[in-house]
Amino acid sequence: MAEIGTIARPYAQAAFDVAKAENSLAGWDVFLQSAAQLVSQEDVRQLAQNPKVAKDQLVSLFEEVLKPSSESHKNFLSAVVSQGRFAALPAISKAFEEYKNDYEGSADAHIVTAHAMSDQEVQDLVVALEKKLGKKLKPEISVDSSLIGGFCVTVGDEVLDMSVRAKLARMQSALTV
Repeated sequence: MAEIGTIARPYAQAAFDVAKAENSLAGWDVFLQSAAQLVSQEDVRQLAQNPKVAKDQLVSLFEEVLKPSSESHKNFLSAVVSQGRFAALPAISKAFEEYKNDYEGSADAHIVTAHAMSDQEVQDLVVALEKKLGKKLKPEISVDSSLIGGFCVTVGDEVLDMSVRAKLARMQSALTV
């Protein structure tokens, strides 16, 4: 079986191309996120995998729940479901968002801090990171006290670990060589 990401990329690229042509990136993003949430539910997955449920019934069910706002949304949904690729919708949504972010020159930033940060501290950190990375960042903040101090930022496949825990690990590694 092909890797889910390999299956998702062409669908995400097609959705992105249509969204760009329709000047509706935000609308497509919301639509794909809703579809991804729908297929992430266990009962929906079981129903979709039931061989007794016809593909056209499944398409109708998805349309009824998601209420696609355009004909292109309906066509996309029909293509994905009728090809049996509904399980790839979360990966399609994620890949679409990556294409969208690249196009807009932005990126999602997952910032883990050792302690809760004030809004001003978050803003200062994001400004510094945007300057360093050259992208507009959309931060998602979480707290992990095991970092001891500092923060760890993940943007795409880049990781900037400025935590005390990481510094201690590097020191231990240097001392034990």
